[in-house]
Amino acid sequence: MNKTWWKESVVYQIYPISFLDTNGDGMGDLRGITAKLDYLKDLGVDVIWMCPINQSPNHDNGYDISDYQAIMKEFGMMDDFDQLLQEAHARGLKIMMDLVLNHTSDEHPWFIESRASKDNPKRDFYIWRQGKNGGPPNNWESYFSGSVWEYDAATDEYYLHLYSKHQPDLNWENPNVVNCMHEMVEWWLKKGVDGFRFDAIAHIAKAVGLPSGENPNSLPTVRAYELFSNLDKVHTLLNNLYKEVLFHYDIMTVGETSGIGPEQALSYVGETRGELNMVFQFEHMQLDAVSGGSGKWNVRPWNLLELKKVISSWQTVLHEQGWNANYWCNHDQPRPVSRFGDDQKYRVESAKMLATFIHMLEGTPYIYQGEEIGMTNIAFQSVDDYRDVETLNFYKDQMSEGVPEETIMQVIRKKSRDNARTPMQWSNNKEAGFTQGKPWIKVNSNYNVINVEDALQDPDSILHYYKNLIALRKEHEVIVYGKYELLLSEDREIYVYTRTLEDACLLVILNFFGKEPELTLPQHLNLDSKELLISNYPVNGEDDLCQTIRLCPYESRVYMLKA
Repeated sequence: MNKTWWKESVVYQIYPISFLDTNGDGMGDLRGITAKLDYLKDLGVDVIWMCPINQSPNHDNGYDISDYQAIMKEFGMMDDFDQLLQEAHARGLKIMMDLVLNHTSDEHPWFIESRASKDNPKRDFYIWRQGKNGGPPNNWESYFSGSVWEYDAATDEYYLHLYSKHQPDLNWENPNVVNCMHEMVEWWLKKGVDGFRFDAIAHIAKAVGLPSGENPNSLPTVRAYELFSNLDKVHTLLNNLYKEVLFHYDIMTVGETSGIGPEQALSYVGETRGELNMVFQFEHMQLDAVSGGSGKWNVRPWNLLELKKVISSWQTVLHEQGWNANYWCNHDQPRPVSRFGDDQKYRVESAKMLATFIHMLEGTPYIYQGEEIGMTNIAFQSVDDYRDVETLNFYKDQMSEGVPEETIMQVIRKKSRDNARTPMQWSNNKEAGFTQGKPWIKVNSNYNVINVEDALQDPDSILHYYKNLIALRKEHEVIVYGKYELLLSEDREIYVYTRTLEDACLLVILNFFGKEPELTLPQHLNLDSKELLISNYPVNGEDDLCQTIRLCPYESRVYMLKA
């Protein structure tokens, strides 16, 4: 078992445009992050991951980069970044960048040249093809709906974009593209950044010949994942990046890799692979969708047995072979307390329980901004209040198919990416203390009762509970490196697991619902010697843990036992 700092760290994700605005333009900025470094240090986190801060026209909130080596003007200047990096390092905090290597903005100088003419030296930096039979080159569907192909009249060809038409895919078959990407990554490393989250990294290689996907429903386009996701060539490209650049720095790397299970993940994160430290898996994020990732908007109830199966598989397969990245939420996912908990009657209890679950698993825990105070989903009444391109495209498509507007809005309120993108709620002052101006997207109206300022004053708050969880992880090595074992696998309400390292055994008990179930623990557990480390309800006396106990709604307990 290789021990290293990034396994022992806790990561805090910042969505810069929504974190803190210091100049009154309604958008968060780098100086806002610098202003809150003491808050993050006090929380106990080790690494700050920022969503893209590179220059961008913001068609997809920064994930359409027009200059990799410049700062988005709304966020500040390079001097502001340098100060942030210096101030973070002075506090013992590390900075992880978010880089998009699969595509650029259509306003990037490379693409402007590429589309200028068929014989331009930059033409092959992107993926261009002739149309077929009066239409696109193949039937692939974009993640943001519609074809992945955009017709360009100037040169009478189509360019490929897996996401928005403003995000053309780079051609990683071109060695000049590879060299440029390597040089750019190393440029940031030489500035002193401590790692990268690589966006959409599973898609940098496409199937040879770009064939159409199987189309059983005779639809005009098809989401052909296997033709542009997790191909063998991706590993070749990542291994080269590692050997030529990443290997030479003591950094942390995590890749966004949808559509894989834990066995496939080892191809990315195996200890001897030489690619990435960890990946974000999406299997547990698809438990409330009818048909996995492609059915995001087809919402269904999730169940605990499926969650147990997914998490247990990742915990077991990767143990001592690779490393997990554990999360409930990010800039693309709804708020966990609204999705997997109860954001009304038991908001505090369920938020604490969900936090306990993630922070006691093997792997690096990720906290998304506002998660530590129990921020909830937004419920805008009008689609005009939403800003996310994916959400707006879904609304437009559904309206064109005649779906009732309120039906569409109900789904959007559950699954829109804007649920996680509303401004950070710092106080109960105007606009939640986020800005002195008009915020780029509306603040959640519940900021009067859910905000950092109030949480800091309440010793029983979700925020203080997160501090305690993080402190426990730094105190007990078993929380970082212990072996996971699932107990009571068929229980539909209670999730119980242990983590064992040498003679230390961590027992984690979680009630995922609002009832009061009775729990009977397995006989093999040694309950004679026990210490309650943390719980989200008051626990009575020495006899709090018996073979059979009754749990409160959304209760969580963590005990230290003798192995």
